[in-house]
Amino acid sequence: MSSSNRTGSSPLTFILTGIPSLLMSSYWMALPLCCLYLLMLLGNCTLLWIIKTDHSLHAPMYYFLPMLAMADLGLSLSTLPTMLAIFWFESTSLRFEACIVQMYFIHSFSAIESGVLVATVFDRFVAICYSLHYLPDNEGGGGAIFMRGICVVLPIAILIKKIPFCRSRVLSHSFCLHQDMLRLVCGDVRVNSLYRLTVVILTKGLDSLTILLSYMMIIRAILNIVSQEARAKAFGTCISHLCAVLIFYIPLIGFSIIY
Repeated sequence: MSSSNRTGSSPLTFILTGIPSLLMSSYWMALPLCCLYLLMLLGNCTLLWIIKTDHSLHAPMYYFLPMLAMADLGLSLSTLPTMLAIFWFESTSLRFEACIVQMYFIHSFSAIESGVLVATVFDRFVAICYSLHYLPDNEGGGGAIFMRGICVVLPIAILIKKIPFCRSRVLSHSFCLHQDMLRLVCGDVRVNSLYRLTVVILTKGLDSLTILLSYMMIIRAILNIVSQEARAKAFGTCISHLCAVLIFYIPLIGFSIIY
């Protein structure tokens, strides 16, 4: 029999499990984790400060750089509270409403970061393959990327708030994810699962395919350049972006395969 998301007078809470195979009181894990978060905060905030103060970086070609830093900052801050609470204070319980908010921001910032990476590779694609038609004006595209990330994830949070949870409320991660929460639902999740699959295909799936095809055409165009110096310069403009793509998508693919 289905129960609502509130049992009597007590609100629904989820139990976070931390990192599998590690004890909750692993302070040796908490310290480097905290250092990594501080390094991430320092790095992204420093980058945003440099972009703000250095007027040479206000050119349209650098427009996506602060967007990528903000998306990465938002994604990291979305997981920071529960991760540190688990390993520093052994606090594993999280209210249902807080779990939904965290889930929304994680998936939303993830979609935004993926969109920014697609926009930057498309910008490089046009600049290298169609340099005569290249106009570095990306302000409209940036707004569309943020709106896509905000809007496509919102129905996920609304739909999951309306369904009952009546099974074990133990999540398998240190933060709330949509697919993890769906495992604990005792009602019909077909609509939620179908919408989630659609969102994944239209965001991460389409984005990764666009990046792959764009880089294939970019590499082909670079290899056709006669001048060795111009070829090296063209490769140099893509290396940093390619590293960012690999850093973002390789853990994402590995996480999807494991879970």
